[in-house]
Amino acid sequence: MTATEENRMDFSAPAMVEGIAHVVAVEGSVAWLEPEQTTSCGRCASSSACGAKGIGTTASRLEARRFSLDNQAGLAVGERVVVGIRENALVKASLTAYAIPLTTALISGAMAQWAEGRDGITMAAMFGGLLLGLGLARLSASRLSTRGELAPRFLRRADTASVCHPVTLNMPKAEK
Repeated sequence: MTATEENRMDFSAPAMVEGIAHVVAVEGSVAWLEPEQTTSCGRCASSSACGAKGIGTTASRLEARRFSLDNQAGLAVGERVVVGIRENALVKASLTAYAIPLTTALISGAMAQWAEGRDGITMAAMFGGLLLGLGLARLSASRLSTRGELAPRFLRRADTASVCHPVTLNMPKAEK
């Protein structure tokens, strides 16, 4: 049994969220990649309010999403690769970005309301708590980044048929 087969059978191994990216530059031992634009982006019901679209043209949005990867696999410009990030890293990142600022804002607002009971002071305390939470989130994100927990990892080269499109299941129609 190969190591890959053992990982598939090891249910305690953290799940990876995979995506396809293009190698756009290679500088020494570092490869620069851009995520592949999926057809699902911009076609959902909330596309007008989505923050994933960014500002500007598609090219400038993709360039802003460019990331580096150690080029231990000998990647070349133009290649398509599958990269992954651990699922628990996404949970940690989202908790850092949302839970810490929200929690500090709500706790400071609740304490101000309990102590003073006036709306103006409560709003000011919530704003101060939000700023404190954003600072704590920045420190936490920096720590996660320094430890390499948020860095994508090279998984394999993608073949030409590999796509990251949502799967549509053809379900049989219900009979009346």
